[in-house]
Amino acid sequence: MNVHIDLMAGTRSQARGYSYRIASVTALSGFLFGFDTAIINGAIVFLRRHFRWTEIQTEFAAGSLPAGCALGAGIAGTLSDRFGRKIVLLLAAVIFALSSVAAALPNGLGEFVAARVIAGVAIGIASMLAPLYIAEVSPAAIRGRLVSMNQLAIVLGILVSYLVGWAMAGLGEGSWRWMFAVAAVPSVLFFGALFFVPESPRWLVKEGRHDEAAKILARLGEPPSQLREIERAIAEESGALRQLLEKGLRRALLVGVTLAILQQVTGVNTVLYYGSIIFTEQVGAQSTSAALWANVLVGTTNLVFTVIALFTIDRLGRKVLLISAAAGMGVSLTALGFVFAVGSVTPSRALALILCYVACFSFGMGPGVWVVISELFPTRIRGRAMSLATVALWLACLLITVTFLSLVKAFTAAGAFWVYGVMCACTVWFVWKFTPETKGKNLEEIEQQWKA
Repeated sequence: MNVHIDLMAGTRSQARGYSYRIASVTALSGFLFGFDTAIINGAIVFLRRHFRWTEIQTEFAAGSLPAGCALGAGIAGTLSDRFGRKIVLLLAAVIFALSSVAAALPNGLGEFVAARVIAGVAIGIASMLAPLYIAEVSPAAIRGRLVSMNQLAIVLGILVSYLVGWAMAGLGEGSWRWMFAVAAVPSVLFFGALFFVPESPRWLVKEGRHDEAAKILARLGEPPSQLREIERAIAEESGALRQLLEKGLRRALLVGVTLAILQQVTGVNTVLYYGSIIFTEQVGAQSTSAALWANVLVGTTNLVFTVIALFTIDRLGRKVLLISAAAGMGVSLTALGFVFAVGSVTPSRALALILCYVACFSFGMGPGVWVVISELFPTRIRGRAMSLATVALWLACLLITVTFLSLVKAFTAAGAFWVYGVMCACTVWFVWKFTPETKGKNLEEIEQQWKA
């Protein structure tokens, strides 16, 4: 009896280890996502000096990436539903590598924007597909943790980009070229590592490749009944996006798209993209190096609290994390706007409040939103449905990115931060009112919950 129990425990341990390895490889796309997204923060000061960009041109340069992200997310769903999750991730790895080199070579705004749009396509694909794929190969009991590993990789990529920006600042005015180019190295590593992960068993079932799916599910530690449950769920689906407009699933679409938008309009990318400008032009940091070091502290906070979320999201649940995070972000933004409004802002005070804001985001809204939208939709159209939510997310990001400097100019920094604080309050209300708890349920159970 004890031998049998030990064998079962060993099998479960091996299955979980396999799940973690798959999630770790896939999360490399998250690292590239984070690095390519945030490297603009360290480079933007040098780019403005080098090309003498105005505020509008700076917003255009920064906004080119999320524009490409929306395009990438838009095509990723259809491609992944047709050709599989793995082959499209391989495509993203190639684009990551090529765009990293391209972004290091421009001699003007147009060339830089083109390179960053291409980089955005890779990020858009990865941002939609990585959490979806991880969710499809994860046991229900640890799915939130494994999907959150992708967010952990994103924030690690952000932190590394800040460290690279700070370390390379001493190379002179052309240092921004090296900041972009170094991302080619992890891109090649990601491409190679993808050959050691399987295709999604749920996609294989959709394609009629049941034997392959059964082998992967067995290695993941899933019981034989799980294959039958997936087959039954897919048999009931039409495969058309109009299925999401049916009674019940309309709510899934509403929740997914709205959460994606709210994650961005609460303002986090103003810090991730424009942190160095905030610290040099609004807060009064003594040097560019000091502003870039402040970014490193922001990235470190982002990483630490994402790790905390990684170990709590499957215990506390999705709703608790989202509500507490949005509330904390709102309080931090309100206080930040107040110190700007009364003229009592100092570098240390502003940094402390920004760190509180980032900590709250990293604990809940960062990983929580990606986990929820990866769980909501039926298997047959999960790729395309999640594409809709991810496109909405990147369009919201684009809106924030191309308006932040103009918003500060029109309404002051205090007014801008208060606008984002109101969005945090809207997030608390929406999650409390409309978002279901999905903790501990497998993807087929969540799908049936919408239809009940």
